Amino acid sequence: MGNGKMKYHCLGALAIGLALSACGGGGSGNSNVLPVPTLPSPAPSPAPAPAPAPTPAPAPTPSPSPTISAEAALAAKMGKPARLLVGLGSGNDVGAIMSQALSPDILDRYLPFYPGPNGSWANNFGFSSTPGTYVDRIAAEADSLGAVPMFTLYQFIYAGENNPALLDDRASMQLIWNQTVLLFDRLAAYNKPALVNLEPDLWGYAYNFSPGADPSRRFAWVNITPDCAALPNTIAGIGQCMVAIARNRAPKALIGFPPSDFGFGTQNVIRFMKAVGAQQADFTVMQTLDRDAGCFEARGAECTRPGSNWYWSASQFAQHFAEARAYRDGIGLPLIWWQTPMGVPSILPGGLPQRWRDNRVDTFLRNPQALVDAGASGVVFGAGADTQTDIDTDGGHFQQRWRDYIVSPTPLP
Repeated sequence: MGNGKMKYHCLGALAIGLALSACGGGGSGNSNVLPVPTLPSPAPSPAPAPAPAPTPAPAPTPSPSPTISAEAALAAKMGKPARLLVGLGSGNDVGAIMSQALSPDILDRYLPFYPGPNGSWANNFGFSSTPGTYVDRIAAEADSLGAVPMFTLYQFIYAGENNPALLDDRASMQLIWNQTVLLFDRLAAYNKPALVNLEPDLWGYAYNFSPGADPSRRFAWVNITPDCAALPNTIAGIGQCMVAIARNRAPKALIGFPPSDFGFGTQNVIRFMKAVGAQQADFTVMQTLDRDAGCFEARGAECTRPGSNWYWSASQFAQHFAEARAYRDGIGLPLIWWQTPMGVPSILPGGLPQRWRDNRVDTFLRNPQALVDAGASGVVFGAGADTQTDIDTDGGHFQQRWRDYIVSPTPLP
């Protein structure tokens, strides 16, 4: 919109004074002329009453400031527009993203910690002696795409995801806390908005580790790191410590907890997540499935867990969105969907490695309003394993759905 300027001109008023002259007559020599009586001076006219002071116009009532939703506020903190944001995660490399002329809002990468000398992101998987260089590289890649970097902190895999003994091992927990501090120190140096997904799956296993599903009743080493010296040595303290480190060290970082419901019930999981401090974060991480539906249907590599109905019907999607809305309202934070499978719709079950069928990309990007209504700020699509579909193997399906969406994106409330 143009920035027009209007000029105003003032005309000065010219006052003209008019001079009036009076003529006087001379006396006659006739003495019989009676003198002209002196008439009394007329009473002076009363001074006109002063005009009443004008009644001041009432001050205009200020218009109320528009209310911005938490979803739109999160997008603003990321430096992004108030529309449903779309990102890409694992399995989608930067070269492929650029070659398809995609402009994701978010670029997500894992930060895992596996046993062995080259198993940690903190030592750059053995490729660099400078701690944290991997974080710097991913942040630079995100910048090259105009995206916000997202880091999925996945450190409790170090001793096996379902291993409560890790919580009692002071040396191992010290390593985990040292690396958590390192991440947020690197993000402080980056000094731009970045998203951090705090430990997927941990909270589901921790629910089981906690007596009575109360995270304050299970020991875990926490106050061995200076940022958390005043926090309790419990599972609840783990979540609170992660929040404290993020806030103390990298104020521009935006953090989110991923609830894990291993059959516990949505309201029970919400209660547990709030006990570990999830409501003190910036968003809640949602997930549909960590593999393509077709991979489970074919029982492919890394897809052998029991179950059925992986390829969702309309009613399953509706149930999922209702559950997501319960997390949005229960924890009180906007949602970001993460690691959403990238398979291609098909009437035939299964498929082939890296070319599995799935309908989540299609459903989400054809009906983005359903995500927004559930409380979403964004959705990130990515592969949960190397054998899953990505933008290199989906035949251009994501590219087409993304292009269709971005022409008319769905606004956040």
